[in-house]
Order: sequence, then structure tokens, then C-alpha cells
Amino acid sequence: MKFIVSSTYLLKQLQVLGGVINNSNTLPILDNFLFELKDSKLTVSSSDLETTMSSTLDVESDEDGSIALPARLLLDTLKTFPEQPLTFVVEDNNTVEISSNHGKYALAYADGNEFPKAVELDNPSTTTIAGDILATAISKTIFAAGNDDLRPVMSGVFFQFSTEGLTFVATDAHKLVKYTREDIKADQVAEFIMPKKPLNLLKGILATSDEALTIEYNDSNAKFTFENSVLVCRLIDGKYPNYEAVIPKENPNKLTIDRTQFLNSVRRVSIFSNKTTHQIRLKIAGAELNISAEDIDYSNKAEERLTCDYQGDDMQIGFNSRFLTEMLNNLSADQVQLEMSLPNRAGILTPIDGLDEGEQVTMLVMPVMLNS
Repeated sequence: MKFIVSSTYLLKQLQVLGGVINNSNTLPILDNFLFELKDSKLTVSSSDLETTMSSTLDVESDEDGSIALPARLLLDTLKTFPEQPLTFVVEDNNTVEISSNHGKYALAYADGNEFPKAVELDNPSTTTIAGDILATAISKTIFAAGNDDLRPVMSGVFFQFSTEGLTFVATDAHKLVKYTREDIKADQVAEFIMPKKPLNLLKGILATSDEALTIEYNDSNAKFTFENSVLVCRLIDGKYPNYEAVIPKENPNKLTIDRTQFLNSVRRVSIFSNKTTHQIRLKIAGAELNISAEDIDYSNKAEERLTCDYQGDDMQIGFNSRFLTEMLNNLSADQVQLEMSLPNRAGILTPIDGLDEGEQVTMLVMPVMLNS
């Protein structure tokens, strides 16, 4: 088998696919890219058994065949080439010869039939969504997903599709983010939990694409089809916790403040907080917000005063500054609102502006107990 392809075009596709490959694989074949050639279309795939991704490239060839090539070696070689056509020829002695303008490189290949096949989905449900909208939904939620292996359902993002709209939720029990789009609807109700790794891959690829993307899903797998690529991944098995139950409904105390100013203050003050609890204290009275932190072990403390718009009773509440910083960082609004009921109930952070029509973001952060 023989084909000719542009070096930079191939490299660009392989770098995306390389994100699927784990550093240490149980099966040696998974350290390879699968190259499948048919009618001048080259399909390249990579897999870690849970997630399989493939891209189809246009090449010059009139032959068919399939081989597996070592991923790391191929990527390292392609990175060094300037833009030029490369000719791949499969030789008899189990090697592939790559010819460039300046030289020849031979690398051993494995049989393509050893490579695990991607899962075929039986009668899946289908939803279509613009690529950049999905990328936004992922980046707005994925940071809040947990890392606890004992609670795998919380280590992914919960997709909830209905005829009313699409909802994406992530939580690690300390913070929760719910992102809703009412301007996009699914044909039927469906729920599934997507693992982080394929979501991070999708986020990177789709950030600049407004092309439509098709999501097909059943109880165990999801398949994302876009442009010339397909990503199939296994879903996280289990029931997602009832997140609506933890979002407090009655929050009479409402604080409205400039996001950047609030974020910078929290960042600065938190430098002086205890290194294990990262606790900061918000004291709100009238139109003044007082942010303070103290590390008693080292006699470090800091305090800042900000003006804000506040309706409600005077109150003091403690938060973990890392969670608050992450959330404020993930919002793009100029003004944000923090709604609270009691110092031991979760605070709800929402953007006031900067949202598209039909877009909603609700962020919930659990308080920490203050030592009076």
C-alpha cells in the first residue's frame, strides 16, 4: 500500500488524535495510530479502549490496506518537517518507508487487524448542536467535576437533554455548576454522564468551530460526529445525584458586584489565608463588602473593603477561596450576583450580563464554617 499526504495536514490531525493515547497502555497496540486506506481516503484512529477517535484525510492513492504505526515516533518525526508532501510505502520486510524531500525513514508497523474496533451504537438517540456551543457548555462545567475514584459518577459531566432544552451539570460536592441552553432542544428526553477525557478533547477541537455536530447516544456509549472526525466513548455507569435538591430555592440576601474587582480581591486576600483550608471571610453590611483572611499559625492576615449593591440582612459567611476564584474565572460577565440565605447554606453565583439568549449559568459554592 502506498499514499502521498501533506506533512503539516497529517501532523495537525495526528496531534489531535494523540490526545486519546495514554502514556502507559496495557495493550501495546494502543501505542499506535491505525491507518486505514480506501479509495484515496485515509482514516487514522487512536484508542485507549474507553475512547476511540478517528479522522478522515484526503490523500493521493489508489490502493487499500490497514496498518498500525507507532504514535510517538511518527509525531516526533512529523514535527520536524517543514510543509512538504510525504510518501508512505509499505515494504515487504514489515516496515513502512516514508520519503520526504530530503531523505527516507523506515519504521516498523503492526498488523491493523490487531487494533480494537470502535463500538457500534445500536439504535441510538440523536441530537444536533453547534460545535462552539458544546465547547462552551463543556468549559463552563468541567472544572467543577470531581476527581474522586470512589465516586465515579461525580467525575464526569451530566448531560440532560429534553424537549425543553439542554442542561449540563458538574459537581464535586463542594461546588456545582449548572449550564442550560433553552435555545437548543432534543427530540426526546435522555440523560448520560460523560467522562472528562473525551470532553477535554472535544473542548479543544470545537472551540473555534460553529459547524453542526451530531451526538448519538445509548445507555453505554456516546458518539460525536463533526467535520471529518468521529469520537466514540464509553459513558460513566451509574445514577447522577439529584442536584436540584441541593440548590437552595429561598435566598433573600442578594449581593451584586463587579466580577473582576471581586475576583482580584479574593485572589489577593487568599494569599494570606490558611494553606490547608484556604478560608476567606465575607462580611456584608449595607453597601460594603469586607473580605478578610487570616493564617493564625504564621500571624498573616489581610482585609479588603469593596463597595457593592446588597439587599438583605447583615451577614458573615466563609468560603474556600480556591472554589470562589475558579468560579469567578469561569464567568465572562462584568457584574455577578451572589445569593445567600444563611452562613451554613450554599451561596449561588450567577452572571448578570454577558449571556447569549437562552443561555443560563448557575454556580453553587458550599460555605466553610467560620471560627468566630
